[in-house]
Amino acid sequence: MADFVQTGMTKTSVRELATPFADITAFDALIETVLNDNPFQCVDYEEAGVTLPGVARNREAYTVRVNYEDNEGRRMGTITARAPTVAGFGTAAANILADTDLAAALGGSAVRDSARETFSCQLRCHDVNGEDYSVTITRNRVRISSYEDDAILARIEAWADTVTALA
Repeated sequence: MADFVQTGMTKTSVRELATPFADITAFDALIETVLNDNPFQCVDYEEAGVTLPGVARNREAYTVRVNYEDNEGRRMGTITARAPTVAGFGTAAANILADTDLAAALGGSAVRDSARETFSCQLRCHDVNGEDYSVTITRNRVRISSYEDDAILARIEAWADTVTALA
């Protein structure tokens, strides 16, 4: 019988943020900066005859949380909605807050619980050395996954050290 042969040494590294992103606007601004400025020095590449960008949004999830409180501020109910885009997150939040029938059914006034909302965006990255890896930014951490070359980690870490929100 044939043995399994190790073909690579993929790694994962995580940076916990001292302070979570304050809101979706600050979070999305950072993602857009990465996409526009390409601080990881990713390169475009071709796959199945299609040219793909060196860094691109791969997977996103944004969760809005709304509590329903009575006149004394006691929580009577909670609604969470998960959206696949920042725009969907904003629309879901606005619609939930405006739904008076839902508020009446839950017995309270709708109040955003912004501190407990979550944001996550995974970026697909293609390094100049040909490696594909992921950088996942959440409200409270940055994770680099599936890389082999330590130069990738060094490059991203050097960039993150210059971004106040990633301290």
